[in-house]
Amino acid sequence: MTAVLKAGLVGLGSMGRHHARVLASLEGVELVGVVDPMGDKNGWAQGAPVLSTVEELIALGVDYAVVACPTALHEEVGLQLADAGVGALIEKPLADTVEGARRLVDAFESRGLVAGVGHIERCNPALLSLRARLEAGELGDVYQVVTRRQGPFPHRIADVGVVKDLATHDIDLTGWVTGQTYTSIAAHTVSKSGRPHEDMVSAVGQLSDGTMVNHLVNWLSPLKERFTSVTGERGCFIADTLTADLTFHSNAAVATEWEALRAFRGVAEGDMIRYAIPKREPLLVEHELFRDAVQGKPADICTLRQGLRTVEVATSLLDSANRGRTVVFETGEPARHGD
Repeated sequence: MTAVLKAGLVGLGSMGRHHARVLASLEGVELVGVVDPMGDKNGWAQGAPVLSTVEELIALGVDYAVVACPTALHEEVGLQLADAGVGALIEKPLADTVEGARRLVDAFESRGLVAGVGHIERCNPALLSLRARLEAGELGDVYQVVTRRQGPFPHRIADVGVVKDLATHDIDLTGWVTGQTYTSIAAHTVSKSGRPHEDMVSAVGQLSDGTMVNHLVNWLSPLKERFTSVTGERGCFIADTLTADLTFHSNAAVATEWEALRAFRGVAEGDMIRYAIPKREPLLVEHELFRDAVQGKPADICTLRQGLRTVEVATSLLDSANRGRTVVFETGEPARHGD
């Protein structure tokens, strides 16, 4: 029988409280301590001891910890855990700078520790189904990925702008569902809320197989939207990650052309299919995968290197907006910040 893992949590904020809820009921895991200098005024720690420092948590002999503190503290906390030989699931983005993300990758990899990034959209039922269908070739050649992630301003976020808080979701899921890397990115940003960071971004990019990418992300819309579409030879998949629904709009023209022609003749509106898919809670799935990885089982977690790649693309997106230029990544690898 596999021994019960001792898990800790750093941060009891808007995401930390949900991590605490899942950890407290996760099979094969015991939540032994939660770190938050502000205490637990709302009772979100699920009865676990509330500590003031990461050192106190490490002293409890935890096998791994979930890092859900503000992004600016990810590097400091992550390095403390790595130095103590403790694995970590770090909320996205991995760090607030490319350099900090690289230091985290080096710290955990050099010690052979299991570590991952909480890019939760990878566990959304609609995107899991979409990815599987793309891998099976159901869409044929892929032409374009479009994402829209819009909603009201979140007062919980103070240390980063909309690019690193929200657009990192879309950067990661785009590469993950297509299996491709970014080769270029260009963006425009605006700041209307009076904060030092941007609150709206519009970006266009290209992936390593030539697929076009468009991202629209903002904190300025009264409409909450989480939309991903993938258009290709045989039609278009649309994923709504708020409801976890996946639909397919077929290109009727494909079926009517002679196979011998093998040439694109156009598009015609065809059937629409709404798939019935199991809808498990993405955060629970994420925790199950990471638990399995800590136990040495095969598990498709978002690695720190993949999290680093997302931070690099996000940083290049901001660089593009600031400099008014397209950032081109050599051989699909994100450029180093400042190059």
